[in-house]
Amino acid sequence: MNIRTTVLPLGVATAAALGLVTLAACSSSDDAAGGHHNGKLDVVASFYPMQYLAERIGGGHVAVTGLTKPGVEPHDLEISPKQTARLGEAGLVVYLKGVQPSVDEAVEQAKPKHVAEATSYTTLEDHGTEVDGHGHDEHEDHGEDAGADPHVWLDPVRYAEVAKGVGKALEKADPDHAADFRKNAAALVKELGTLDREYREGLRDRTSDTFITTHAAFGYLAERYGLEQEAISGIDPESEPSPARIRDLHATAKKDKVGTVFFETLASPKTAQTLAGDLKLKTDVLDPIEGITDESRGRDYLAVMRSNLKALRTALGAG
Repeated sequence: MNIRTTVLPLGVATAAALGLVTLAACSSSDDAAGGHHNGKLDVVASFYPMQYLAERIGGGHVAVTGLTKPGVEPHDLEISPKQTARLGEAGLVVYLKGVQPSVDEAVEQAKPKHVAEATSYTTLEDHGTEVDGHGHDEHEDHGEDAGADPHVWLDPVRYAEVAKGVGKALEKADPDHAADFRKNAAALVKELGTLDREYREGLRDRTSDTFITTHAAFGYLAERYGLEQEAISGIDPESEPSPARIRDLHATAKKDKVGTVFFETLASPKTAQTLAGDLKLKTDVLDPIEGITDESRGRDYLAVMRSNLKALRTALGAG
């Protein structure tokens, strides 16, 4: 066997090598320009409920970055100029208008090509409570949706609607993997349907409808399952209730035979604990699932929602 070896002149070889490097650089540049990184769609999610949807539906085709670190109260997040620029480079931004004003402003400035804005996929309602004598607190005033409650993810039915919308946004941002996104979205919607049935059945034979919680995050959940939410503060978990609101809660607890005051993991429990102490009531966690930490009663959205159901069943005499 004769083996021929062709030796290129040094100049030709160098030019060829440079050509390959240039081609690779162009490919990498095109990949980044298209919102992809290492072959995966680059997705930025505002906080945990949006991150969960992106990861579950995107699967192995996406690389998801969350703007809100675990343990950080989402309402208080401030976006840096670097993060704003990052939004503009992302292949898809998934966020929920009305929860984090700084994210809303950053998205408006960055103008990413593909956006999945959760409230555009479902309906919003006003669940504001008279917590300070004049209705809504500062976090409820966000332009055209002023007064609208943004906590749609705590209603499995509305969250499923958002999941479908995020799935379609992923299909548009990365058409090559549209079939997988549709499949993953359908699977998640089915799981959320199962969760909805668990809540309906689990709360069916309760002895009370009223629960007291730290802030007004559970309006959609309460509405879905025929419950009455009494919030110590408003939509903002850090707002302070007025003396009049505390007196109202004392009266409500006695009238409706409330046995438990709920607090949450990412906000101070002091006011809830004080109220419970004054009324000699129990305390427990009802998690608004704005973030997952080591303190969370579950490792993901579905697990924490089921922990919430267990807590509600006990508090409302259904378990």
